[in-house]
Amino acid sequence: MLWFATALGSALVFGLAGLLMKVSQMRGGARSSLLLGLYAAGACGFFAQALIARTWEPLDWRIWAWGAVVGLGSAWGNLLFMKALDYGPASLTSPLTNANIVFVVGMGALWFGEPVRAIALAGVAALLAAVVLLSLKTEGSYSISDKRWYPLVAGAMLLFVFRNGGLKVTDSLGLDSSSVLWAGYLLSWLWFGAVSRLERSRNRPDAGATGIGTTDIGTTNIGTTNIGTTDIGTTESRVAGVGHSPRSIGWFWGLAAGVCSYGGLQLYAIAIAQGPSYLVAPIFATNSLVVAFGSLLLYREKLTRLQAVALLLLLAGLLLVRA
Repeated sequence: MLWFATALGSALVFGLAGLLMKVSQMRGGARSSLLLGLYAAGACGFFAQALIARTWEPLDWRIWAWGAVVGLGSAWGNLLFMKALDYGPASLTSPLTNANIVFVVGMGALWFGEPVRAIALAGVAALLAAVVLLSLKTEGSYSISDKRWYPLVAGAMLLFVFRNGGLKVTDSLGLDSSSVLWAGYLLSWLWFGAVSRLERSRNRPDAGATGIGTTDIGTTNIGTTNIGTTDIGTTESRVAGVGHSPRSIGWFWGLAAGVCSYGGLQLYAIAIAQGPSYLVAPIFATNSLVVAFGSLLLYREKLTRLQAVALLLLLAGLLLVRA
């Protein structure tokens, strides 16, 4: 099954994007530069892909319309996720936003009439359970400090449906996925560029000011994985022990993450066009596991019992889905 290998590759490559973003965070990279670099590299990648395949149709209004939908799901979904983390724990916010997969699965079965097999559903359940267990860092009750958390999580979940499910719809309409993703990433890059410029202008020192402040807008998510805080107003001060500014570090790792984001979403678009979305979408959602287990290797974090169980469920789910 070629679609299975493609879907697995999409999760791996897209997960590397999240891991590279975490590396940037650990090295003190500016998050505004990282996001700009990510969307810039991704937009260039999809543009080149469409040119090579000779499918680029920039004058087709549907490309821009559906690109805006996919871009909205990617950029604004992450922003709502960031705000939700201001009012509730990440260990609960992350698995709930991952529940967008359920809507994508239902869309494939109801809208496109894709057959659903019981053994494959068991694999889907195992994959979702692996993602949830991985997100649980501690056991115990969770407290939500602000009721605004609930609509923010619901909104982020819905927007991620537009990102993941939108590609299935565009494929059914006969639109080129590379062109749609190019438009989506380009619009997202313009959005983050405008926000970054606005925040930097607001944080310029006034006459008599003693320093430059920073504006924190929360934490950001790839494949629904928490990667740290986003500083739109980060200054260009030097990082101790590192001969590069936070902005240059963010740009470097953002460009690298953008290449992986492009590759992962391109593979996902191919897989969802060839295979059933109720199986492809859960496999793609395991990209968050790449970040977690990559961190175990890079930063020598210990594997907890929950993470060990999550790894076993991941392997079992992939075998059941492929069966």
